[in-house]
Amino acid sequence: MIKNPKAKITQAVKKLASNHRLILTGTPIQNNVLELWSLFDFLMPGFLGAEKVFLDRFAKPIAASRFSKASSKEQEAGALAIEALHKQVLPFLLRRLKEEVLNDLPPKILQNYYCDLSDLQQKLFEDFTKKQGKKIQAEAGREDKEAKQHIFQALQYMRKLCNSPAMVMKPGSTLYDETQKILAKQGTSIEDVQHAPKLTALRDLLVDCGIGVEGSDSNDPLYQPIKPHRALIFCQMKEMLDMVQNKVLKELLPSVSHLRLDGSVEANKRQDIVNKFNSDPSYDVLLLTTSVGGLGLNLTGADTVIFVEHDWNPQKDLQAMDRAHRIGQKKVVNVYRLITRGTLEEKILNLQRFKIDVASTVVNQQNAGLSTMDTDQILDLFNVGDAAPNLLADKEKNNIDGREEDMVDIETGDVRVPGKKAWLDDLGDLWDNKQYEESFDLDDFMKTMS
Repeated sequence: MIKNPKAKITQAVKKLASNHRLILTGTPIQNNVLELWSLFDFLMPGFLGAEKVFLDRFAKPIAASRFSKASSKEQEAGALAIEALHKQVLPFLLRRLKEEVLNDLPPKILQNYYCDLSDLQQKLFEDFTKKQGKKIQAEAGREDKEAKQHIFQALQYMRKLCNSPAMVMKPGSTLYDETQKILAKQGTSIEDVQHAPKLTALRDLLVDCGIGVEGSDSNDPLYQPIKPHRALIFCQMKEMLDMVQNKVLKELLPSVSHLRLDGSVEANKRQDIVNKFNSDPSYDVLLLTTSVGGLGLNLTGADTVIFVEHDWNPQKDLQAMDRAHRIGQKKVVNVYRLITRGTLEEKILNLQRFKIDVASTVVNQQNAGLSTMDTDQILDLFNVGDAAPNLLADKEKNNIDGREEDMVDIETGDVRVPGKKAWLDDLGDLWDNKQYEESFDLDDFMKTMS
């Protein structure tokens, strides 16, 4: 609430007169260390200096050390800055993980579930990089609004294409009509799930969880078998939630009963949907957008969480998965992330890992000094891999050898700290999907590709 120092609510809160101040937060750092400065500027004004001083002493060196071309001197300066910041705030932070205070809370297991691009998606990706690749590379170093707008539109196009070709090709466009003619000869259409492997992967995952599997041979027409698992399915975009509901649940798994919670549901009716899902085990699935269902709700009626899309901000996804993993949960919670291999989605998850590790370094888990984290370990956070993936690469290898491990250890719940790749660093403060869609029209962008 007060992490943005320029927000009006932040400025108003800091004017409140008080003898004592206490901050309770689950995410002291989400995107960058300046958020921590804003919190301390309320808690202990002046403790971390003025904003400009903090930027020069901490934020800029840490940011500079993340660039792929950072010199050894810049990397060392970044490491020293983050170590000094950690040491300075340590006496005033008390960190307690949920696993430490809730001994009876079942474990949470996080797993990646990979799928590959369809032939149609692969063709669209290749056409996109041929037409737009050089232009985006030229605009990447520019600061003007037009260049940034084009890059944001390109990123949004790639994210939608990972979901389904039907999300980037709309009826009436030349590309849509030409593609439909070709597919019609093969007996398919753009909207068919065979061209959107993420949808078929979701179907397979639900079946593996026992959701959508036909019941017993009981002749009782009122018999409703209780499924072994119940799931929350999160999407970033309402359009993708529509596709999951219509293509997967209604067409592929018609026996699955479900509820839905997104921005179209009035705020005063949302808790009724939550209560209905938690109290009635006949509902197998609850569909949610991360922005609406990812915070503040208790959804312990589910023990399976599936992310069809992923947020640039890792804390939003972590908060969403904890809708099921909280007080009252009696089962092990399995979290699955559907990832289209070799695409922007893998890069988003790597960016999430970096942000989590930066936050965990400044506010470390032990919260008991620097004895468990030396400079070499801090520097490792900012190391660049030998072969940094290219955002506009035509293809990536389809195997997953050498890929980083999941960002949470499935046994201990600790954040893993593997070597980091610093490509995509400049995207650290990207907006959420709503801001993208309000400012940058993807349909206008698509017309430039026709």
